[in-house]
Amino acid sequence: MINDSLWFTSKLLGQFLKNRLAVDDDLTVLNYLVDTSGIFPKNNKNKVVLSLINIEKETNQPFYIRNKQLNDGSYSSFNETERYNLDLLISCNFDDYSESLKTLDVVINFFQVNNYIDATSSSSIPSGLNRLEFEYEKISYHQMHSLWTAMGAKYQPSIIYKIKLIKVQGHETTEIIPGVSQINNTAAP
Repeated sequence: MINDSLWFTSKLLGQFLKNRLAVDDDLTVLNYLVDTSGIFPKNNKNKVVLSLINIEKETNQPFYIRNKQLNDGSYSSFNETERYNLDLLISCNFDDYSESLKTLDVVINFFQVNNYIDATSSSSIPSGLNRLEFEYEKISYHQMHSLWTAMGAKYQPSIIYKIKLIKVQGHETTEIIPGVSQINNTAAP
């Protein structure tokens, strides 16, 4: 679900940028800012780069049903659905600084317009994803500096959004629980 969520977000943002900036080229890429050898990837040049920078497990979870009834009346037990939040760094890597700022304005506008996406707002949402919620992630100047330093990259105009509550469920049965087949109403003497 993580990969599907990020690719879907990149695709929607790319279409939004094409429409708002009246360009034909796809301006988004889902990629590292710097590859594992420390080199700036060529396909990031003059693009809006979306990079996953953090994953956190949502620990505040509502009640979930852990059993599913099978055809024979017994129940299949499985682990609860886990939910994750993804921190997404969106950086505008254009040769022209003014172009980077103009594009960053459109990126911010995209997330303001689309603070959540579900099947009612986008028919192309991948199966398995019910809803994506986007929230601006506020970090300090020092945290931003540390982030860019840790990635080994030079700062570009950028913003961080949290994609909230990505559901992960393997649907692996952990046990079969027999169903109730008979009720005995006799009282003890």
